[in-house]
Amino acid sequence: MFCFMVEMERIVKANDREYNEKFQYADNRIHTSKYNILTFLPINLFEQFQRVANAYFLCLLILQLIPEISSLTWFTTIVPLVLVITMTAVKDATDDYFRHKSDNQVNNRQSEVLIDSKLQNEKWMNVKVGDIIKLENNQFVAADLLLLSSSEPHGLCYVETAELDGETNLKVRHALSVTSELGADINRLARFDGIVVCEAPNNKLDKFMGILSWKDSKHSLNNEKIILRGCILRNTSWCFGMVIFAGPDTKLMQNSGKTKFKRTSIDRLMNTLVLWIFGFLICLGIILAIGNSIWESQIGDQFRTFLFWNEGEKSSVFSGFLTFWSYIIILNTVVPISLYVSMEVIRLGHSYFINWDRKMYYSRKATPAEARTTTLNEELGQIEYIFSDKTGTLTQNIMTFKRCSINGRIYGEVPDDLDQKTEITQEKEPVDFLVKSQADREFQFFDHNLMESIKMGDPKVHEFLRVLALCHTVMSEENSAGELIYQVQSPDEGALVTAARNFGFIFKSRTPETITIEELGTLVTYQLLAFLDFNNTRKRMSVIVRNPEGQIKLYSKGADTILFEKLHPSNEVLLSLTSDHLSEFAGEGLRTLAIAHRDLDDKYFKEWHKMLEDANAATEERDERIAGLYEEIERDLMLLGATAVEDKLQEGVIETVTSLSLANIKIWVLTGDKQETAINIGYACNMLTDDMNDVFVIAGNNAVEVREELRKAKENLSGQNRNVSNGHVVCEKKQQLELDSIVEETVTGDYALIINGHSLAHALESDVKSDLLELACMCKTVVCCRVTPLQKAQVVELVKKYRNAVTLAIGDGANDVSMIKSAHIGVGISGQEGLQAVLASDYSFAQFRYLQRLLLVHGRWSYFRMCKFLCYFFYKNFAFTLVHFWFGFFCAFSAQIALDTSYWTFINHVFIWGSIAVYFSILFTMHSNGIFGIFPNQFPFVGNARHSLTQKCIWLVILLTTVASVLPVVVFRFLKVNLYPTLSDQIRRWQKAQKKARPPSSRRPRTRRSSSRRSGYAFAHQEGYGELITSGKNMRAKNPPPTSGLEKTHYNSTSWIENLCKKTTDTVSSFGQDKTVKL
Repeated sequence: MFCFMVEMERIVKANDREYNEKFQYADNRIHTSKYNILTFLPINLFEQFQRVANAYFLCLLILQLIPEISSLTWFTTIVPLVLVITMTAVKDATDDYFRHKSDNQVNNRQSEVLIDSKLQNEKWMNVKVGDIIKLENNQFVAADLLLLSSSEPHGLCYVETAELDGETNLKVRHALSVTSELGADINRLARFDGIVVCEAPNNKLDKFMGILSWKDSKHSLNNEKIILRGCILRNTSWCFGMVIFAGPDTKLMQNSGKTKFKRTSIDRLMNTLVLWIFGFLICLGIILAIGNSIWESQIGDQFRTFLFWNEGEKSSVFSGFLTFWSYIIILNTVVPISLYVSMEVIRLGHSYFINWDRKMYYSRKATPAEARTTTLNEELGQIEYIFSDKTGTLTQNIMTFKRCSINGRIYGEVPDDLDQKTEITQEKEPVDFLVKSQADREFQFFDHNLMESIKMGDPKVHEFLRVLALCHTVMSEENSAGELIYQVQSPDEGALVTAARNFGFIFKSRTPETITIEELGTLVTYQLLAFLDFNNTRKRMSVIVRNPEGQIKLYSKGADTILFEKLHPSNEVLLSLTSDHLSEFAGEGLRTLAIAHRDLDDKYFKEWHKMLEDANAATEERDERIAGLYEEIERDLMLLGATAVEDKLQEGVIETVTSLSLANIKIWVLTGDKQETAINIGYACNMLTDDMNDVFVIAGNNAVEVREELRKAKENLSGQNRNVSNGHVVCEKKQQLELDSIVEETVTGDYALIINGHSLAHALESDVKSDLLELACMCKTVVCCRVTPLQKAQVVELVKKYRNAVTLAIGDGANDVSMIKSAHIGVGISGQEGLQAVLASDYSFAQFRYLQRLLLVHGRWSYFRMCKFLCYFFYKNFAFTLVHFWFGFFCAFSAQIALDTSYWTFINHVFIWGSIAVYFSILFTMHSNGIFGIFPNQFPFVGNARHSLTQKCIWLVILLTTVASVLPVVVFRFLKVNLYPTLSDQIRRWQKAQKKARPPSSRRPRTRRSSSRRSGYAFAHQEGYGELITSGKNMRAKNPPPTSGLEKTHYNSTSWIENLCKKTTDTVSSFGQDKTVKL
């Protein structure tokens, strides 16, 4: 007897499999397949007989086995039925075989597990909860682990979470101090017997709560102590972890949706049609049965003299009853099973068209498009909503320094001979950098003016590049070849530091007290006095350093809207110029940051630093006091300029988005990235534009706030100024009744909706999701940021359920799998994040731009051809079947066959194959040399055509004939389009009228919106690496270079972890947003 129990909490003991087995936790084996050997036949047959037609033919087969009513042999139905079911089963089995193959590949990966005081290689599927695992650099994490120790100082390790949230920048995890002391000592690790009590398995990627009990003490655990399955260990030689969740209990698998049986709308329509046709068939059978009963009662007695007739079978009613079932069998060809065979053959052909399409072949990676299913092709032509991931799908996730503004002058444009700005192309000669040996080979810059300013010693340009080289949280290291490698928290930072490196200001190394850079070949060490880290509130970061001359400098970079408020009044002219440049950069979709600096007095800094130390030591209002001191010193800044970084879009993304929008397909972006980063990409893709009437940002901390923000946005969009003084007193029934009508009404203007993951969680609640869906469907663009994989699937399900629309989800990472499985059609991009999305998808290709051709070419033609085929097929079968109905009136309703099935099958084969054979036979014969050699006198016209074409009268006849033939058709179609336009013609007219009525938009708008593109780095939802860097906990022990001048005093360095955890807790309670603390 099995008892199902809901797990409320998890208790795990390290290195004790017997203790953990009594809880019957899941092992580490994963299953993404639908069937196994035992369940394949029953489950697959159940799925196939969900098709009404298959069940219909099964019933017919049973009727044909009754000799009293069947005038057709049973094999005419069972053979095609078995053939169709077998073909479908083989296809499903093949698809599931590849899923099993993928599962086995993952389950058989090797991992080092500590068993019996020894490290042994074990398959992933044999790993158990409570085991201690050793991970090495660049290795996938086998299960959800509690980090115990690592090769890095203080138990730190770096992980890449691309398969979980799509972000490729590194995250930092740190072990408890009590376990980090275990190091790599196998004996001590084998004796570790700590007990973890934590939350039950769930799908929340950014939350973990638990307690470790060990050595008579308890230690709190949070998400920063956990390494999740799907992560990759980076820049860490080794680490040890204890398995907390395994297999299906891991957060990655909890966020993976189940594989669903997908059917097209045509299949669902066919089910409905079959029911209606079956009803029509019953009506025909009843009519013929009544006719038979009447005929038997009035005329049939006259024929019984000549027939052998049993006395008990003289009932006309019973005769009519048998006749009814006989005609049900005879007239079954109104929906023949060959229809489904033909549909599958057509779909298979369409799938090959997709696979063979050279315009969807990506030559750089030799990746063709692939139709991984053959049953959804026509659904591609009916897509209404596209749900797209951002990183790796729309973008390449490669940041490039493109342009900058320094002291009122733009660098990054190449003037031509007429001093006009021209586009930078590969034909232009790139800048020859000063230090070629240390320059990034992939970085290219084409404006030689910046290099000339550097060589001429422009102090503003030097100071600008110096800020880029000093004000950041980048860590540097050298690889085995001696090349300088940067480890960055944000791709934006990497782009800026790399740009400074190529222009001669090379960031070399750092310690907790110093930053060393190479300035135009000279090694310079700056003393790091203070690090003012960024967060979501400050939107900027600053460093205070002492240069070798003894001067104290504050260097700052951040969002322009924030930094401009901190400038000295003397910057007014430069501020105006730089603002115009930022507007220009933003108009091109570039991500911008403002750069500023300030000279500090030695005495003033000492006083300020003393107050900062006191604030750090305070127990009350500590964060508020620190923030106030940051505000105090970050004022009267002198503006240096601004940077413009490009997050490279994939090729053709803008054109694809524009084409799909013209096709009235709505595109929603669902990303795990930060809000500002997602907004930047929205502008770059032209999903968001400066011409939009409004952009609604939903960022409520609870359900009440989210509901209120949604309703206010809806009222603003609808232009209704309703009185909301009574709070939420709204007639819910009336709202529900008006929901569809309001959504469908024409919205004047373009609107966009942006919502973060925390607010989305509240918006998806039952009493709020109708408001969310209504507002979202009225907007042209929807961007959901900081969403979990499960939330992506929930958004797709919301639109599927309440909008009754055909949806498509496209992504490239494991975090997109649940969304891909939930949508009607899932598309996987074989990109940078592995093949998980491809394996779970229905269609796959290498670039987002191929989506346009998949939908607007293959999807449209597949849908068009299938509809034409079905119309013809039903016409043909009704014409054939009704012959037997009318014949019944001439054969005494005796259920005789007018056209024998074998005869009809023979006729079909003769006309199909015979016509093809005759056509090609005549074609080859008439163009062969043999027939001319046999009958030379019968072909006197050979060669006449060539000579006749030299006659002018021939060309005149051809012209007049063509005009006379084509002109009536052209006139007819012209009149038809104007007098009786189709829906497509009306849409084209409307689009042309919209284009004419729309005022021409400037390519580079000069007016700035408050939501213009800025670097997502300046809007991080967490604090950065600042406190980690100044604490020195991420740096291996080295002999620090001697420093002079004012010595840096660290505040509470021993309690850095506790301080950061306290900050995180306070931030979560203040903002109520889902965050993962980045160290």
